[in-house]
Amino acid sequence: MGALDDGHFNAELENGVKLNCLDLGFEDQPETVAIEDAVKVLLQGLGEDINREGLKKTPLRVAKALREGTKGYKQKVKEIVQGALFPEVGLDDAVGHAGGAGGLVIVRDLDLFSYCESCLLPFQVKCQIGYVPSGQRVVGLSKLSRVADVFAKRLQDPQRLADEICSALHHGIKPAGVAVILQCLHIQFPNIESLFLDSSHQGWAKALVHSGSGVFENEFADVWGDFLSLLKFRGINVDKTQMKNSMQQCWCPSQCSSSAKVIGPPNPGMVTAVTSILSSLGEDPSRKELVGTPSRFVKWLVNFQNANLEMKLNGFACGRMDPLKQNGEVSHNKQQIYTELNLSFWSQCEHHLLPFYGVVHIGYYCAEEITPISKSLLQSIVHFYGFKLQVQERLTRQIAETVSSLLGGDVMVVVEANHTCMISRGIEKFGSSTATIAVLGRFSTDSAARDMFLQNIPNPASGRS
Repeated sequence: MGALDDGHFNAELENGVKLNCLDLGFEDQPETVAIEDAVKVLLQGLGEDINREGLKKTPLRVAKALREGTKGYKQKVKEIVQGALFPEVGLDDAVGHAGGAGGLVIVRDLDLFSYCESCLLPFQVKCQIGYVPSGQRVVGLSKLSRVADVFAKRLQDPQRLADEICSALHHGIKPAGVAVILQCLHIQFPNIESLFLDSSHQGWAKALVHSGSGVFENEFADVWGDFLSLLKFRGINVDKTQMKNSMQQCWCPSQCSSSAKVIGPPNPGMVTAVTSILSSLGEDPSRKELVGTPSRFVKWLVNFQNANLEMKLNGFACGRMDPLKQNGEVSHNKQQIYTELNLSFWSQCEHHLLPFYGVVHIGYYCAEEITPISKSLLQSIVHFYGFKLQVQERLTRQIAETVSSLLGGDVMVVVEANHTCMISRGIEKFGSSTATIAVLGRFSTDSAARDMFLQNIPNPASGRS
């Protein structure tokens, strides 16, 4: 079979990563085992069966994802920068703006991710780095990205992340100055109770932070203007007024007053398990920024507990089904296709315990004599199946089958989703998305109906939020 023999290929499929990407004996390392044990406690706290087929290897997958996503604790900037400083003769005695090597150097649009230290959810980072060389030497450009990634691969806060990248580069390459701008997005998971009443939830918390050293220490220095102008050439519009006080007062949604409320204290066993995870990652759980993190994570995680949610949806659905029933038979030739597009959803990947989110599009046949199903009911069905440990394929099928049970069978569902496990693990595929389709009844045999429905789905670039 060439480069992949049967055994190696099966192992890659089973583990989801190439074996040579992992340290020898990774699965047997005490830190990995401790995280696995903690994840089992969390799953059992949600009322899940840890021996269920989809969950059997979740503890190991979560351990791999967390250790990969926090490997920056074991990396040293000095080892990255050493050997990557190159002589570049410029103005012999000049320092500062000319830098002895020709002026400002910028690396734009570095995609990073980090784990929020307040809630342990991943957040996305668009990083812009500039520096003014000094001492007639420049650094290999790839090292700027690698140094940024070292600090991103830790439990972080946006401003501290910017400061640490800036400080490390300044001390590592000794330039005339370093500037760092981070544009951060933190998923803002809603509370399921509130979503049944109001689906107009804003899905992201945003922060724009910056840090400067040397010639960039003065925020009003001309060199900042040059830096921002060079960003603007690439459509990155950041001005000085935006950078001042641009960090949201409540960056992490788990600390906001509008965040999800949980009745009673969090499960103490689950809190202890998360504390164990922090220690296994090399962090100090008693650090003041982390003291409340285990409780916040558990409060968020119990959103995906199955208890009592099914009863609530059944009661809601039953109250809405009667208006759909009409006396008499309905002929198929009087039916038409109805659609509900861009129904938002949030869910939790059962393989990695990481969020995925997106939109659901539903199409169905409905007779003219029957009142079309309400958008609020469809949105509630989506939320009901979203707020569980899920996989996208199952989510799509469950929505389709439930809508079909209300309408009589002719249903098509498309789910478009972004998975944080695609960016916060070794694969790191920023900007990727996944689409799944379920078709029932006439949609399964009528290609023209399928095409008509699919053509109605809007292009994300057209402004869909």
